[in-house]
Amino acid sequence: MTTLEEAEVVEAQSSSSVLYPILIVTAILTIIHYWRENSRFVKLGNKLPGPPTLPFIGNVHMIFGITSSNEIMEKALEISKDYPRVIRGWIGTWYLFVFLMDPRDIEIILSSHVHIDKSVEYRMFKPWLGDGLLISTGDKWRAHRKLIAPTFHLNVLKSFVGLFNKNGQTLVQRLKKEVGKPSFDAHDYLSETTVDTLLETAMGVKRTSQDGEGYDYAMAVMKMCDIIHQRTYKVWLRLEPIFRLVGMAKEQLQHLNTIHGLSSKVIKKKKGEFLKRKESPVINNYEAAEYLETEKEAQKGTYFDQSQGLKDDLDDDVGEKKRMAFLDLMIESAQSGAVISDHEIKEEVDTIMFEGHDTTAAASSFTLCLLGIHQAVQQKVMDELYQIFGDSDRPATFADTLEMKYLERVILETIRLYPPVPIIARQLKEDVQLASGDYLLPAGCTVVIGTYKVHRNPEIYPNPEEFNPDNFLAEKMQNRHYYGYIPFSAGPRSCVGRKYAMLKLKILLSTVLRNYKIVSDIKESEFKLQADIILKRTDGFRIKIEPRRSVKAM
Repeated sequence: MTTLEEAEVVEAQSSSSVLYPILIVTAILTIIHYWRENSRFVKLGNKLPGPPTLPFIGNVHMIFGITSSNEIMEKALEISKDYPRVIRGWIGTWYLFVFLMDPRDIEIILSSHVHIDKSVEYRMFKPWLGDGLLISTGDKWRAHRKLIAPTFHLNVLKSFVGLFNKNGQTLVQRLKKEVGKPSFDAHDYLSETTVDTLLETAMGVKRTSQDGEGYDYAMAVMKMCDIIHQRTYKVWLRLEPIFRLVGMAKEQLQHLNTIHGLSSKVIKKKKGEFLKRKESPVINNYEAAEYLETEKEAQKGTYFDQSQGLKDDLDDDVGEKKRMAFLDLMIESAQSGAVISDHEIKEEVDTIMFEGHDTTAAASSFTLCLLGIHQAVQQKVMDELYQIFGDSDRPATFADTLEMKYLERVILETIRLYPPVPIIARQLKEDVQLASGDYLLPAGCTVVIGTYKVHRNPEIYPNPEEFNPDNFLAEKMQNRHYYGYIPFSAGPRSCVGRKYAMLKLKILLSTVLRNYKIVSDIKESEFKLQADIILKRTDGFRIKIEPRRSVKAM
């Protein structure tokens, strides 16, 4: 055999050694693909309306080239135009997610005591929140929810009015340096304020703004949300080796050190105070007097209640012993051998700190931006505040907040258009028959409830893109589907702090508006939105402020 012939033989053998494995792998993948395509799960999923898929990768190709959070939201909204009620999507052929936008379908999921498991994406919160109320499920979730809910009862929240006022005044002082400037990002100020407020109220410790801990915490939370959001749509980052390789794991650890450092410090301090009180109890007469005053004021009216007459665990009366702030009750319960351990307290503190500040910071930031754009609406708010306060600079009382009916509608309309939590995701344990069509969702799929889209449904809200606080007049709310407005979610897993949020927003915003006129040169059509866990503006919440000479309309 010649040298040339030998070379040809070697080349043929080499080609075969490469070709055979490729053929074998291709055959195996083809068999797996065929098997998956003919499984009940995939067949049911493919009956749902949705964009075309590609073999093996499903709809993953649709996010190729997307590099930012606002681009992913723009893409999602673009796709949703073709599917007004139900959209299915595939990651490969094993992960099915279904977007729901019809209130009738949403009611089936959110009102259920069976479908309470959060989707697998929430596991990315675990290093941060552990098994806190946001993530936990089953008996642990039920026990902790039952324990925590009374700490956000109205009888507890009324005692926070003085602290809400104090932090509102602190915010006013911080904003003074922005007077006369072309514009500034209000969100940074509101984030720091909501952290400090949460620490003083729910956690019962002194605010930390003097050493910048509140601001550092808020910034770390924002960056953690961005990391988690990137891992939801850049699916390769869900793999831990890749997550570590690109350096994001190291960055996440730095932010977690900041976040957990503050929560651990708060718990340690509060636990020390608890043990001292146990040894030598002291009654704070000022707080006791304030409580009795606000207790009487509370009987003069009620807050907006999304349940519209339906009672839930935030409406149940609680005994004297449970009329305690969140962290106080957690520590006392643990010391008394209740259902929560010291480690679980930390998980719940981290959860409440995150959910209690970032959502209200976003809601208040959007509200100020919209009032800056809609001067006529701001004028109506000021007319109402003048009716309540006149030219007085006295702090707001609980009774005052009950009179802020127009401001309340402004807040509710703001979080209709810009819900702080734009989507809610659940993992189905059982098949679910939808109400809006002949569709059956298979057990194991992820249901994504598109709050942002539901709130802009023209069948529910006339002129849904228009900012109109009168959408929340009683007569307009009366015939609206209950699950057509879900900024605080709904059902068994509804937001435990929704009444806390409304009270804080009223006092915080009214305090700012009594001191400053808000102006914005940026139209709503120019907002660049990003849904990195909490809905925010990529372009920043830029406003201008002018000193207000009087509470009376200018």
